[in-house]
Amino acid sequence: MPWIEVPSAHLQIGGMFANGKQNFGKPGLMNIICSAGAAIWFMLPQVWAKRTNIFFCGFNIAWAIRNYILLSRCYGGDCPVKLMGLYLLVFASAIMLLMAFIPDTAIKEDKRQ
Repeated sequence: MPWIEVPSAHLQIGGMFANGKQNFGKPGLMNIICSAGAAIWFMLPQVWAKRTNIFFCGFNIAWAIRNYILLSRCYGGDCPVKLMGLYLLVFASAIMLLMAFIPDTAIKEDKRQ
C-alpha cells in the first residue's frame, strides 16, 4: 500500500519501495522488524516479556512517526500527497502500543507468609 505520492515526479513511495531519484531506501523495514519482535513478545506469558514488548512497541511507534514526518514534508516547494497507507501505519503502531500497555497476564501471589 503506497504511503505518499509525489504528483510532479509521478512517484508513489511505500514502505518497501521508493522509486525515483529520492533515496528513501526501505522506510518500513524497521517497522516490520519491530512488529515481528512484538508479535513474539505478545505470545509469551511471562511478565518480563510483556515489559520488553512495551519497548518494542514504543520503538515501533517512534519509527512510524519518524516515517510520517520524513516522508510527508515538502522538498523545494514540492509537497507530496499523503495516502491512506501512511495514516494506517501510525494508527496501527498506536494500537500496538496500547495493546502492549494492557496485557492479559495473571500475576501469582506469594502465599508463604
